[in-house]
Amino acid sequence: MNLIGGLDTPSSGEIIFNGKRLNLMSRKQLALHRRFSVGMIFQSFNLIPSRTAVENIKLPLILAGISHNIRNHKAMELIEMVGLSGRHNHKPGELSGGESQRVAIARALANTPEVLLTDEPTGNLDSTTSEEIIEHLTNLNKNQGITILMVTHDVETAEKVSDKIIQLADGKIVDIKININETG
Repeated sequence: MNLIGGLDTPSSGEIIFNGKRLNLMSRKQLALHRRFSVGMIFQSFNLIPSRTAVENIKLPLILAGISHNIRNHKAMELIEMVGLSGRHNHKPGELSGGESQRVAIARALANTPEVLLTDEPTGNLDSTTSEEIIEHLTNLNKNQGITILMVTHDVETAEKVSDKIIQLADGKIVDIKININETG
């Protein structure tokens, strides 16, 4: 995930994303890649504790140079999309784990990424909230065409929502399953 997100560099080989070799990009190019090509949802949410939910969602828009009015409108659209419009002024410490994860999803979508990288997106959540988060991610893929790359130990969930599963063990591919949920 960190390699595709441009946070780490490969020790060998290369990573090609939309025809561009990430390992040859400058730090500035990698920052732009992270800002516009990939959205990242971390297992630990990585929300800024001193900022409200909507302020956390606005952060990537501020970094992208989006005007005040447009970023306010977009952040409110995103917070509504993840079902948290009544909680937009709450800080992360005032939100449940599921609510924090939905804020993290909205923030990751702020700059309309091509790929959403998710690290154990349901790892810290109860089963009901986990199902809601997976439903959000599935809808993003089906309705907006966003590719979702999910790292998870939850094989059952992965099999429910994936078109392709690549199983790794000790850094090596041990199994590949294709067309798992293809609806034809």
